[in-house]
Amino acid sequence: MRRCLVRRSVQTLVAAVVLSSALVAVPASAQQTTREQPPPLGTPKPFTLPPRRDFTLANGMKVTFVPFGTIPKVSIYCAVRTGHIDERSNEVALSDVTGDMLREGTTARTGSQIDEDVAGMGGTLSVSVGNDQTQVGGAVLAERGSEMVALVAEVLRTPSFPESELARDIATRARSVAIARSQPQALARETFVRTLYGDHPYGRLFPTDSQLHSYTIAQVKSFYARNFGAARSHLYVVGVFDAPRMERAVRKAFESWPAGTAPSVKPPQPRKGHSVTLLDRPAAVQSTIMLGLPVPGPTAKDYTALAVTDALLGGTFGSRITTNIREEKGYTYSPGSYIATHLHDAYWVQEADVTTKFTGASLKEIFGEIDRLRNQAPGTPELDGIKNNMIGLFTIQNGSRGGIVNQLEDSDLQGLGPDYLSGYVKRVLAVQPADVQRIARTYLVPAQMTLVVVGDKSTVAEQLGPYEPPVP
Repeated sequence: MRRCLVRRSVQTLVAAVVLSSALVAVPASAQQTTREQPPPLGTPKPFTLPPRRDFTLANGMKVTFVPFGTIPKVSIYCAVRTGHIDERSNEVALSDVTGDMLREGTTARTGSQIDEDVAGMGGTLSVSVGNDQTQVGGAVLAERGSEMVALVAEVLRTPSFPESELARDIATRARSVAIARSQPQALARETFVRTLYGDHPYGRLFPTDSQLHSYTIAQVKSFYARNFGAARSHLYVVGVFDAPRMERAVRKAFESWPAGTAPSVKPPQPRKGHSVTLLDRPAAVQSTIMLGLPVPGPTAKDYTALAVTDALLGGTFGSRITTNIREEKGYTYSPGSYIATHLHDAYWVQEADVTTKFTGASLKEIFGEIDRLRNQAPGTPELDGIKNNMIGLFTIQNGSRGGIVNQLEDSDLQGLGPDYLSGYVKRVLAVQPADVQRIARTYLVPAQMTLVVVGDKSTVAEQLGPYEPPVP
């Protein structure tokens, strides 16, 4: 759950108190001033991605070059089509442990030497494991780009998996899992995805402590051998670099990497049906709410309109649900909705941490805003503001090397085509009020939603009564 942390100095607090006192002393009529209206919004300009060059090595590995910016740095990341999706039911988080172990050294360098060498290039090396992809790479000084390509290839191709480091990595991950599972937001999310996806890898969020500590170096090596190879990999080079020199470095480092196995295809069958789950958190002063359901994935025709609908309903600070339960009612501090995506799959969810005694009232308002959008199309000015906000955020997200890498990784994973990002602004602007109402009526159906609440059962259970599914 997002949090906004505001730090103020003592002097700032004192000034605020003085100002508040002064305002109290001034008659209300004297405080009223005419607000200057902001200038009208201009027409959003189309987004143009710098020209990308794609080529494929003989072993099936894909490569994308995007010249970007003037700062002499280059981001080099390899996305490998493996992650949680390739874990068996008794291997929860084994992909994460494998990712941790990739950082512990290669047949040529120890983990410490990797850190020292990449620091000498002016950067760091990271390994990030997700549901469908594992990302390995980092950003370095432009003149060291060829060396970084070689290092990324070394980490991916010749990991040493030192058994001496396994226990420490597992202990670190076990602590992280324990901390996460002590938080109501994580508990709600664990139950929510399990309800939607069951025993599919997308539905398994946390391993048990005994499961984590049972993993052996042999299992790590087996997971790596099954799932890493050139055929599953896509290398992205974004920033300032000499293209011919970089291509030579890429071919030298990766062309002899065995293709390995093809990516796994394990389409989920998410559950769409009304359910209510209350996880007891005695004496909790807040209830954590997660409400949502499966929706079309990024390749669907309606996906852009669905994203606009989400932004208007709960996905932005000025959205209807946020305005209602935060600004007007004061039930919560930072509610928000979003669309979570997997490969050709997605779900919509509204989250909120609400004051315990207002749990039922908050749900009433959330469902009320959903119903209002289903029954009446939004006004054009409201929708235009949301669309302009989305376009502005999209432009900002693509204003850095790392942002471009992430956007390309996502669109390429989904198979959206080279023109998907450049067409984003046009697609968003094309969404009309009637489209938003249609999307809400078609996909955001309250009777098909999963509701998970973590809170004080003695206070919350009765408030959830109106939202329990009817007895057959």
